[in-house]
Amino acid sequence: MDYKTINKAGWNERTEVHWDSEFYDNTSFIKGKNSLNAIELPILGDLTGKSVLHLQCHFGQDTITFDRLGASKAVGVDLSDKAIDRAIELATLTESAASFVCCDIYDLPGHLHEQFDIVFSSYGTIGWLPDLNKWAALISKYLKPGGRFVFAEFHPFVWTFDDNFNKISYDYFNTKPLEETESSYTDGSENLQTNFICWNHGLGEVMKSLRSNGLQITFFDEYDYSPYSCFNDVAEFEPGKYRIKKIDKLIPMVYALEAVKL
Repeated sequence: MDYKTINKAGWNERTEVHWDSEFYDNTSFIKGKNSLNAIELPILGDLTGKSVLHLQCHFGQDTITFDRLGASKAVGVDLSDKAIDRAIELATLTESAASFVCCDIYDLPGHLHEQFDIVFSSYGTIGWLPDLNKWAALISKYLKPGGRFVFAEFHPFVWTFDDNFNKISYDYFNTKPLEETESSYTDGSENLQTNFICWNHGLGEVMKSLRSNGLQITFFDEYDYSPYSCFNDVAEFEPGKYRIKKIDKLIPMVYALEAVKL
């Protein structure tokens, strides 16, 4: 399966829907709204004078936010050429110095030749990647010695459920690629049906891949909510915090970590 071609086509279709969605709210973002969440902001800390590489950046809201927060350099990378075109447009509209690279992240060494203080990735990213050891090696390559990887991601336990959270339908572990036909998580995507290939990655796989590539995990936590209403039938129990309505127990929905290059 040519997963890169299939997923690129799917994300190109999603990009135009996402660009106009209330979910991403580009109108507010252009006016200065911060796109980062209370989960990752404390881990990132003060970005003044720091260089940041943002992996799988979509159309670059977080990348541009890094620039707004004082980063000396902010570079975003994404597979979708439509998303990168929009990211460049968004940087122009916000008068941002953020820059962007269009490629699959495994191919990034052919496009980018420098190291960064921080590598960042968040929310719905590693599920598109088959090989986390290769992913972690790439992170290590692009970090300066002592540099930090900051990562926030949906908890792999959530991905074991079916779309309506009625039952466990998928393996927790990375046993095989998953072929899916789905719409999207934003408003305006009701008539959008795109094909994707993805993978589930358990917490052990994530941590082992980072440790095996010279990264020491210095922070890890789990969260019983999502900062996004991107699942079916959620309730906002506090501003910007969402849980699944039909599940009356607290389950892990997001995790976050920091890893330092030794």
